[in-house]
This record gives sequence, C-alpha cells and structure tokens, in this order.
Amino acid sequence: MDNYFAISARQSTISREIRGGLATFFTMAYIVVLNPLIIATGKDVEGQFIGDGSAPNVALVAAGTAFVAGVMTILMGVIGRVPFAMAAGLGLNAFVTFNIASVMTWEEAMGLVFLEGVIIALMVLTGLRTAIFHAIPAQLKTAISVGIGLFIALIGFVDAGFVRKAQGTPLEMGIGGSLTSWPIFVFIVGLLATVAMVARRMKGAILIGIVGTTVLAFIVEAIAQVGTFSPDNPGGFQLNRPVVPSEPFGFHNPLTLFTEFDPFGGFVRVDLLLAGLFVFTLLITDFFDTMGTVVGVGRQAGLVDQDGSLPRTKQILLVDSIGAAVGGAGSVSSNTTYIESAAGVGEGARTGLASVVTGVLFLIAIFFAPLVTMVPYEAAAPALVVVGFLMMTSIRDIDWNDYEISIPAFLAIVVMPFTYSISNGIGVGFIAYVLIKAVRGKAREIHPLLWGVTALFVLYFAIGPIKILFGLS
Repeated sequence: MDNYFAISARQSTISREIRGGLATFFTMAYIVVLNPLIIATGKDVEGQFIGDGSAPNVALVAAGTAFVAGVMTILMGVIGRVPFAMAAGLGLNAFVTFNIASVMTWEEAMGLVFLEGVIIALMVLTGLRTAIFHAIPAQLKTAISVGIGLFIALIGFVDAGFVRKAQGTPLEMGIGGSLTSWPIFVFIVGLLATVAMVARRMKGAILIGIVGTTVLAFIVEAIAQVGTFSPDNPGGFQLNRPVVPSEPFGFHNPLTLFTEFDPFGGFVRVDLLLAGLFVFTLLITDFFDTMGTVVGVGRQAGLVDQDGSLPRTKQILLVDSIGAAVGGAGSVSSNTTYIESAAGVGEGARTGLASVVTGVLFLIAIFFAPLVTMVPYEAAAPALVVVGFLMMTSIRDIDWNDYEISIPAFLAIVVMPFTYSISNGIGVGFIAYVLIKAVRGKAREIHPLLWGVTALFVLYFAIGPIKILFGLS
C-alpha cells in the first residue's frame, strides 16, 4: 500500500490519509442531499421526472448520486493516486435541469452529458487535454489556485448564511446585516475553533472542527428548536437540520438509473445547433472547472512542480472525464473533481488512499443516506473558509510587477468568486493574457493551444448573443 500510493514518499501516513478522507467526505457529503433536490424535482419537456416517474424519486437519485460519487472517487484514488474526490457537479446539474431538460426528455438530457464526457475522454486519450493543461503559464495556474481559494471561502460563508443576498446591496453579513441566528453562532464558533487549532498546527484540526461543530449544532437545535432555513425562517439551519432521522437506514438500487440515457435523441428533439451549444457549454465548464480544481488542490498538497505540472496528469484527467460520462449514464449529472477535496488536503491527505476512504464512505452512504443529512452547512463551512486561506497563500508566487501576468492573474482571481464560477475566472484570465501579450507585440510567446482555448472561451462567453442571433433563446 505504501509503495502503490507513495505514502511515505509524499511524507504522509496512513492515519493522515484516513483523516483526510473523512474530512473530504464530511465537507462534500451534502451533495447526496443537494443534487437530488435539484435534478430529481425538475420535470422534463414531457412533464416526467428522472426515471420516467410522475412524481420525484429523491431517494433513488440520492442513492445514485452516492453510488457514482463513490465509484469515481475510488477510481481517482486507485488510478490517479491523488487525494481528489468526485461527485455530481454543482452548477452543471442546475444547467442540465433548468436549461436542457426543459426542452427535451431526461433520457436525452443525460445522453448529452454522457456524450460530453466521452468527448473529453477522447481529448485525454489523444493527449489534447493534457497538452492544454501544460500550455498554461505557471503563474496563471497559481492565480487559478488563489482564485479557487477565494471562491471556496466564499462558498463557506454563503453556505453558512454568514454572507447573504441583500435588498439594498448585492451582499450583506448575516440577516439584515446582523448576526442574530443560532446557526450563524454555530458557524462562528466552529470557524474560530478551527482557526485556533490550525494556527497551533494541531493534527486533525479540520476534521475535529467539523465533528465538534456538528455536535454543537445538535445541542443548539435540541435546545432552541431552530428548524431548517426557509423564506419564513431565515434563521434556520442551511440545507440540513441537525437531528437524528427517524429512519436512518434504507436502500434504493442506483443501477436502475443506468438504463435512462439516450446520447443522440437530443439532436433529434431540438435544433442541431442548440443541442451542440448545450454539449459545448457542458464541455467548457467541465473541462476548465476540473483543470482549475486539479491545479489548486494539487498545489496545496505539494504535488505541483515549478511549471505547474502534476504527476499522473493524464490518468487524473481521464478518470475525471469518465466521471462525466458515468454521471450522465447514471442519470445523476456530470461528475467532476470537487474543490472540497482541499479540506482533506488541509487535514494532511497527500495520496489516493484518502480518495479511497472518501469513496468507500460514499458507497456506505447509499445505505445510510438519511444519516448524511444530519450535518448542516454551518458545521462543514468553517473547514471551507480555513482551506480557502491555505490556498490563498500561494499568491506570493505571482510577480505583481509584471503586468503581462499580474493583470490576467488578478482578473482570474477575482472573477471566480464574483461570478461564482471557476470556468468564468479561467476564461477571463486567458483572454486578458492573450490580449496583453498580443498588444505588446509578443504574440509569438503564446502557446498555439492557448490561442485555440482562448478563442473557445470567446465563443463560450458569446453563446447568449449567438442564441439570440439564431433565434434559439
């Protein structure tokens, strides 16, 4: 095991890998609950829900979500041998539900997701995806890592309700600018405790923070009966109410969902150009979200060399590509590498053994799905904020006196959290980098692949006008 995963070579231990796997699972276990709430409750163009049902089957989709996440995360650990976990991609699942399934059946929508995964896998096998990965300048990769750090911290603050949408301003702190709810109190205590443990270099700090904050959330809920967040209860716990479910066990066979996809039906159902735009949007988002996550988390784990390359890059990207295809085939949406993997890395994970631990826990969650719903956002969010800090520290590697790289780096960093999208940040950073190099007469210094990727991003950002031009909106 030590030789296969290079545990000692990466200065880790089996206990650290197990702790890291646990930390990653607890910070992203919410997807087992959240993904079904998004895709299982949406009707397709024929008024059907996933599985050809006339009513949502949330439990079945939850089981499918956990199953695919578990299998793909284990594959990432065994084949990629890195501490990266995979699950249904947020943002992509909403796009599939509200943009694609609204104009075609669920089988056809998931077929397009499957097709997108196959295309990316072919790009990996031909070496194109890996070549693009290596064509990005090292300092721009650093900026991607820093931007993800800010993004993941913002996710933590928003998930915990510490940062919210406001009436007079785009965002505000707490409820109406005031930290008045018990869940926010739980988050703040958890954050301060986790920060203190990390500052003292305590082993297991992030995992202890998650578990300890969850216990505090249970105590608060038992005493104050806060309930779950809703428009009528803005002071409730986000997503999950910290109580022991009345029926903690149950099993729904996720394999039944693997007969529910049609790769080519969507091209018949809608205009060929529109179906192509759907696949292109999925591909660009999946492709560069993963690239950013791999760079950011890999750098935090100390796996990235000076030019920004990772060991076994091809295997990592191949497993991620297969995840997109399997997610579509399993009707749970594209599976992608999760930035929450950084929580496990922050706990000390450095090898694929941590991913195996996380993946096994996802498979167990198939049978104990209700138990996964006990951890509220407020308990996991402090870990994301702390990990955001850890990822931000690499900002010192950017030469801020060189405007050719610092301006694109700055734009990539800020656009990610400000638009809530890793791909948007990468795209803006690429476009700015190519533009500045070109206007300064240094176009020959730009890698040919970077020219092509930048052109694709220009097309990606212009999809809205293109739809209007061709009457597709």
